[in-house]
Amino acid sequence: MYEDKVLVCKDCGNEFVWTAGEQAFYAERGLQNAPARCRDCRQARKANRPDAGAPRQMYDIVCSNCGKQDQVSFQPRGDAPVYCRECFAAMRAQRG
Repeated sequence: MYEDKVLVCKDCGNEFVWTAGEQAFYAERGLQNAPARCRDCRQARKANRPDAGAPRQMYDIVCSNCGKQDQVSFQPRGDAPVYCRECFAAMRAQRG
């Protein structure tokens, strides 16, 4: 179904192969655009992000459902309920 394609990296200008397997992987996940960068340039770009390898800021919360103390990766605004991992997962499972 898919055939290997030769693409040109928009950063370094080198050609790279977008394999049939990679194309199938993209299609399974609904990704419609071909990669614009070769593997080396993608990895270099990820490594140069300001937050690369930095520990994530965590915030202490008290679950609005069960009262358990937990931590979340976003700063709660105070005007909306915040749930612990277990309650959030249970609510998500109920939705579908």
